[in-house]
Amino acid sequence: MTRRVVPALLALVLSLTAACGGGDDDAADGPGGSRREVTLILNWTPNAHHLGFYAAKARGWYADAGIDLEIVEPAQSGAAEQAVGTGEARFGVSQAESVVPARAEGVPIVSIATLLPVNDSVLMALASEGITGPEALAGKRYGGFGGSLETELIDRLARCGGVDPADVPRVEVGNVDYLAGLQADRFDFVWVFEGWDALRASRIEGVDVSLVRFADHFDCIPNWYTPLIVTNEETIEEDPGLVRDFLAATARGYALAIEDPAEATRLMADQVPETDEELLRAAADYYAPRFAPDGGRFGEQDRATWEAFTRFLVEAGLVEREIDVDEAFTNEFLPR
Repeated sequence: MTRRVVPALLALVLSLTAACGGGDDDAADGPGGSRREVTLILNWTPNAHHLGFYAAKARGWYADAGIDLEIVEPAQSGAAEQAVGTGEARFGVSQAESVVPARAEGVPIVSIATLLPVNDSVLMALASEGITGPEALAGKRYGGFGGSLETELIDRLARCGGVDPADVPRVEVGNVDYLAGLQADRFDFVWVFEGWDALRASRIEGVDVSLVRFADHFDCIPNWYTPLIVTNEETIEEDPGLVRDFLAATARGYALAIEDPAEATRLMADQVPETDEELLRAAADYYAPRFAPDGGRFGEQDRATWEAFTRFLVEAGLVEREIDVDEAFTNEFLPR
């Protein structure tokens, strides 16, 4: 599975013709009553970011909460935001760079938990390119989607290293096998998640790669939450118990992924047999200490992180207007 980076920031086409809170979910009942049929739509094909969902489902923790959970892969980019925004799905996996512009356009999605509190993004290159920091980007070709967020981030990282962004050529390649593209000399560096594509390159394929971690440069670019879990405002208002029950079961799944990544891998691989189990096992080990680092509470989001990222988008002209970040996310439903 080739791991997508992120969708172009403003490429979401969100239809608001359906009434929020409707769709195919019946959230009227809970534990002790009839099952609540609930859909969770992923942001991409199943990967290690999703371990906790599959672990909780396999262990019956959603069922114990009265939830009959269906996990659905998206048919296209932006599907999770569209489905949750219109109420066709109760929950989805998204990212802050989709939530902010969606809310700026009036789409009522709300982030209720982050899966990773620290952005795991990296720039990856073959080690032979000598790209060990932003200062080495001059003359190196970036391969990506050509999205506005990508452009701004590469520009800022280049400036952070004292490089004129005009000296960093861009090659639009879409969603391809990035490692194969690097090895074929189609481009020199790409933006991926360290715990998936970069791990596949180094650990599974045995290729010597160099990484420039976004987290090492938060003085130049902001941290932001990717991926995260969204629901819609109507579900929060009309059935907060469902949100709380869903997150309680989900948190148990991620607690298992943290404590026993091998078992979480087994449970997910049983449900998604097409997954590369060797890569999933390596990624599970990698993410286990990162889902809730330093013993923090799983899913917790920080207002300052949302504020800084939103300000970055506005200042860069990537969204047309400010949003109220207090309406864009909540920690209210996380288990204590």
